[in-house]
Amino acid sequence: MKKLLSMTALLALAISPVLAAEKVLHVYNWSDYIAEDTIEKFTAETGIEVTYDVYDSNEVLEAKMLAGSSGYDVVTPSADFMNRQIAAGVYVKLDKSKLPNLKNMDAGLMKQAAVFDPDNAHAVVYMWGTTGIGYNTKAIAERLGDSAPTDSWDLVFDPAIAAKLADCGISFLDAPTELLAAAMNYVGLDPRSTKKADLEKGAELLTAVRPHIRYFHSSQYISDLANGDICVSVGWSGDIFQARDRAGEADKGVEVSYVIPKEGATQWFDMLAIPVDSKNKDAAHAYINFMMDAQITANNTNYVWYANANRASMPMVEEEIKEDPGIFPPLDVQAKLWSAQVYNKRTDRVMTRLWTKIQTGK
Repeated sequence: MKKLLSMTALLALAISPVLAAEKVLHVYNWSDYIAEDTIEKFTAETGIEVTYDVYDSNEVLEAKMLAGSSGYDVVTPSADFMNRQIAAGVYVKLDKSKLPNLKNMDAGLMKQAAVFDPDNAHAVVYMWGTTGIGYNTKAIAERLGDSAPTDSWDLVFDPAIAAKLADCGISFLDAPTELLAAAMNYVGLDPRSTKKADLEKGAELLTAVRPHIRYFHSSQYISDLANGDICVSVGWSGDIFQARDRAGEADKGVEVSYVIPKEGATQWFDMLAIPVDSKNKDAAHAYINFMMDAQITANNTNYVWYANANRASMPMVEEEIKEDPGIFPPLDVQAKLWSAQVYNKRTDRVMTRLWTKIQTGK
């Protein structure tokens, strides 16, 4: 009996870490990108505790994913970065039998995302949006008057105009793939080009306006724009709308607007995926399925002001959000959007070199 009890104790010790692991899920997501009570609701429904960390650039996430042993169970890569990470064997194929809420997803948008992940085998769409311009309406009017080109990339890419806004503060995303694409499009080139000469042309434009840019950052601009500390940001749609809401709540007389420039902009998809080294794949599937629940998706969109790809959620999305052309663009605007390009290592090196030169001015 004593021997049997000892064996039972040893077995319990062997099993307990596994059970503990199944009850803790490690999630890595973009900053300011989920409703405040979503994680709490997930834990209440499933009993699975969540350790939730944030990042603010695809480059940061990719470095962790490619290094291996990330320690995360669910991550949120943008589709173009995810494409090459899939090729590197970073993510597992989803077990769709564990994702009954896939029925809620918009087939058209999932098909668009499948360009980066055939048959949506490795990921589902979390949110999607555009990269455009957020601006302080009063500050811009004071400096540029009624002729301010607030519907155009001229606002930030024309050095003469940018110079007039430098005192109130211009910020750019620290996202070379998106800024260089927009710059190439502005000078009449294919925004998805991987030609070195085209990338250099885009870099020349950004270098020309660099003296007027206060900083490059992919999250700081939300609070700075809301507080009036900067007046123009090239940023992600939902972030700008969050800045607009915060400005309204603070009641400091700051009014923030978002525009998809008339020349066009990047349309992107952020995806929910499971790293191959996840220790909690069942819990990860449970989390992804929970995030595709129609009400949960609507709650997240209503909080972060990003478009989702969950058709079943739309009746529960606030009318103000559904009707905002900056969030759900009309067809004529959609026609001018371009999807992000997947870059190879050679192009990555070129872009890294150019981006470093743009940021440092050297």
